[in-house]
Amino acid sequence: MNDIAKITPVPPAPADTDVLPHNIEAEQQLLGAILTNNDVYDRIAALVKAEHFYDPVHQRIFEIAAARIQKNALASPVTLKAFLEDDPGLKELGGPAYLVRLAGAAISAFAARDYAQMIYDLAVRRELIALGRDIADRAGKVDVASEPRDQITEAEQRLYKLGEQGVAERGFQSFLRAVTAAVDVANAAYQRGGGLSGIPTQLIDLDKKLGGLHPSDLIILAGRPSMGKTSLATNIAFNVAKAYKRGRKPDGSEGAVEGGVVGFFSLEMSAEQLAARILSEASEVPSEQIRRGDMTEHEFRRFVEAAKSLETCPLYIDDTPALPISQVAARARRLKRTHGLDVLMVDYLQLLKGSSKDNRVQEVSEITQGLKAIAKELNIPVIALSQLSRQVESREDKRPQLSDLRESGSIEQDADVVMFVFREEYYKEREKPSDHELEKMAAWQQVMESCHGKAEVIIGKQRHGPIGTVELSFEGKFTRFGNLAREWQSGEREAEY
Repeated sequence: MNDIAKITPVPPAPADTDVLPHNIEAEQQLLGAILTNNDVYDRIAALVKAEHFYDPVHQRIFEIAAARIQKNALASPVTLKAFLEDDPGLKELGGPAYLVRLAGAAISAFAARDYAQMIYDLAVRRELIALGRDIADRAGKVDVASEPRDQITEAEQRLYKLGEQGVAERGFQSFLRAVTAAVDVANAAYQRGGGLSGIPTQLIDLDKKLGGLHPSDLIILAGRPSMGKTSLATNIAFNVAKAYKRGRKPDGSEGAVEGGVVGFFSLEMSAEQLAARILSEASEVPSEQIRRGDMTEHEFRRFVEAAKSLETCPLYIDDTPALPISQVAARARRLKRTHGLDVLMVDYLQLLKGSSKDNRVQEVSEITQGLKAIAKELNIPVIALSQLSRQVESREDKRPQLSDLRESGSIEQDADVVMFVFREEYYKEREKPSDHELEKMAAWQQVMESCHGKAEVIIGKQRHGPIGTVELSFEGKFTRFGNLAREWQSGEREAEY
């Protein structure tokens, strides 16, 4: 420690009279440990980078040492001397002899991690101070090109990035750790009893096919207009939010043990319209009656009671139109930080904006990659609705396929699950023959009876499970999808009564 006292590097001059937080001695001790035992670098490499050191000379020493160690070459005072001999900063500190003094006063390898953590924490504090000053300077300059709203978004992104440093970049992990994580997921499914490892949608047949909504998955829900994409998305969002219960998770952290907090980006409909749809489903009052105000006193009372019961439902709606994908990411991060976030919905994908204005295919590709990045970064399922191309209408069988996804193959490529909503009833209604064609009318009525009140969710792609078709019930007047009762189930229910 006496040797360390003799080392007196000159710190960089701060931007103003305030001295930024730093610890020169900790930097010296850590560098000394690395120069005497190169194995120390592997323990702290994931935590500390050259830019985290306060002293510029220390930054250069660490950078050169790291470069040599990564090439399996020795990093010692002798080997570094050749690279730093002419360094003006090192000359001020006594030249190459400074490297020898660093190595001579090294700490034990055991304490290296603690010193690295201290250096990292102080670097984050300096970044926060710099970020705060930058925000204040930019806010002080009144510039037409720099909108306050954009400044807020940019500041949030920079803050979140700073907060996530060293967390998102996990690098390699041992197979044992990966296996343990897989067992934890399987255990969560087993404990639930329903065989689901993800968040249940409460649509039983769909949950069986998907295993629930899985963290870090991008789920595309596509369909032609009037098929019920938004209805199905709001139904799932409502079911997840309604089932929300907070508690202690198996890993010891606090969070949703049932259901979850839902964020809903509604780029097509207003928050009020979306809320009216959800209330229509909950109160069983037809949505067109709610819109017109054509309700009986009993229906209105039921509507108000449903609204009261859903006041505490953790469903958050953002109806800002034409949002850029960067804003979606920033707002999702903010929601997760303030209220929590377990499922994110986007209605719909083609209404988002990317940075590429010239090439639409490239723009949609950027949007889908951005949505997948949000799912992985926040470790939540993201459900994005998507339009389908008109080529569906030209086929005799109107059931959609993966090739019908509009504007970009990246939608199919980036998605973990692609689902299509299809209602045969919608198309058959438009094929009604004229009244005098009795045979055709009888055949049409028979077909209508078989498909009335039914919908299909076609799973066209699933990265971790089977594809196939799931049948659901659909009540158009309440815009509600539900579980389709099977004949054997209805028989069982009759027997119970």
